[in-house]
Parts: sequence; C-alpha cells; structure tokens
Amino acid sequence: MPELPEVESVRRGLLDWVEAATVTGVRVLDSRILGTTSQRRIPPEAVDIFAEAVAGRTLAAPQRRGKFLWVPFAGTPAALTLHLGMSGQLRIHTAEEPHHRHTRAVLELESRSGAVQLRFIDQRIFGHIGVDDLIPDGPDAVPASSAHIARDPLDPHWDLEVTARRIQRSTSALKTVLMDQTVVSGIGNIYADEALFRARVHPQAVPARTRISRLRAVLEAARAVMEAALVQGGTSFDSLYVHVNGDSGYFDRSLTVYGRTGQPCLVCGTPIRRLVVGGRGTHVCPTCQRRR
Repeated sequence: MPELPEVESVRRGLLDWVEAATVTGVRVLDSRILGTTSQRRIPPEAVDIFAEAVAGRTLAAPQRRGKFLWVPFAGTPAALTLHLGMSGQLRIHTAEEPHHRHTRAVLELESRSGAVQLRFIDQRIFGHIGVDDLIPDGPDAVPASSAHIARDPLDPHWDLEVTARRIQRSTSALKTVLMDQTVVSGIGNIYADEALFRARVHPQAVPARTRISRLRAVLEAARAVMEAALVQGGTSFDSLYVHVNGDSGYFDRSLTVYGRTGQPCLVCGTPIRRLVVGGRGTHVCPTCQRRR
C-alpha cells in the first residue's frame, strides 16, 4: 500500500492540475470504487449522487494527512476524498489518450493548463473515491471519515514528544504501534522497518519497557527516512504505484533492510532476517537491532 511519501508525491503532482480547476464532467465506470473495503454493497443511486455532488465544483489545493488524500471544494466545507488502497493510481490524461483497462472513474477538469482528465485507476479496487464533509481539527479541516487519523511526521503541527509519550504507554510490539494510524499516521510496513533500523531498535521492543529517548529516536528516524523517500518520489516495487504522470519512485534503491532478507546488513554484514510482527513481514538486522 502507498505510504506517506508515495501519497505526498501524488498530492504534489496533482497540485498544478487540480487547484482552481472546475469539474466539467463525471463518469463512474465501476461503482465499486465508491465503496470502501468494509462497505462493498453500493446502492444503485450512488453513482448519480456522487456525480451530482462533484460536477460543477471548483477545486482547491489537494490536502493530505498520513496516507489519506482529499481535494476540498472551493467555498464549501466539503471535499472529494481519494484513498489509493493497495493499487490505486491517480493519473492526469488528455481525453485522446486511451484508457487503462482498470480505470474506475474519470473526472473531466477545466484546469489552468486546459482541459484534462483525472482518472482513478485501481486494479484490485481496494481504493475508493467519494465526497465527505470537512470538520475542524485544530488549525486544519479534515474529512469527517479521517478525523480519527493522527497527524503524521511531516505535518508542521505534529508533536513528536506527545507521540513518543503516547507510544510509551503501549505494551504491544513497537512496530505494531508505529503502524497504528490513530497514534501516528503515514507509516506503513516499509518505512516502519527502515525507521527502526536507522534508530537501531528491534521491531518487537515493548514501548512500555523502552527508554523515551529511544522512542524519540525512532520517530525522528521515521521522519528522516520519509523525507528522504519523498525526494526520490517514494518507493515503487511494481507498476501499481506511479505518479500522476506515470513515472515511478526510486527509493527502493536506497532501502537498507526492507525486502533484503538474507542479504548482508549494510552496516555490520550480518544477514538480514525476516520476522512476522503483528501479521506483517518484518525485516531486521539481528546484530544492529538486538532485542533488549
């Protein structure tokens, strides 16, 4: 699933095309894209309701929290919500360009650069598109459906110390807590492994028995590794994650532990080991990240 750097790369790619654009047409080619992973039964009227809510709207600058992306409607407390799920892509095309066979929805936009299409492509249909009310959250406004999502490490209002103290109250494995989007958002499997390795902390460490300085180090490492990934456009292992222009990110070339099972640690040479933590494949150097 795309994590914070991948979603932020998409948000930035959309900015020039979407901000101040007017939606001149809406086509839903597969109504399942209007559902969520927990709600796949789509009422027959859902497509018309969605199209009526979006058509004619002028869009503001895309926003993001963690892995969640939305485009506010200018002048109204509502937004177009876009969740990429496991395989979702948001692509900018001209009307003349052929459709990908997994295109699920198309928004016709009159942008500052002319007429374009925003296409939602999703092979597995774990993503979704919808409309939601915006509600206040401190200095921000977020979709009501995302109000439970914590701030992420690249959010200027994120409080590292508060997050570290909250994590320290947990008796679950540290990696599991890092991936809890209600504690800190945007960190998925890849960047959790990379952050824990950078901080030299074992993924199965129990936060309640871990020094606060080490928890701070993990969060600082998470922020640093995601900033580095963002510079490289995120991590693309296959064609399922691409930018709005179809290009792939290349941070996979800089990964230190994730996906490197059996290969030598880049620091000490010990073979990287694969564990399962919280049901997720986890990569660790048993020498650099000793369990205490």
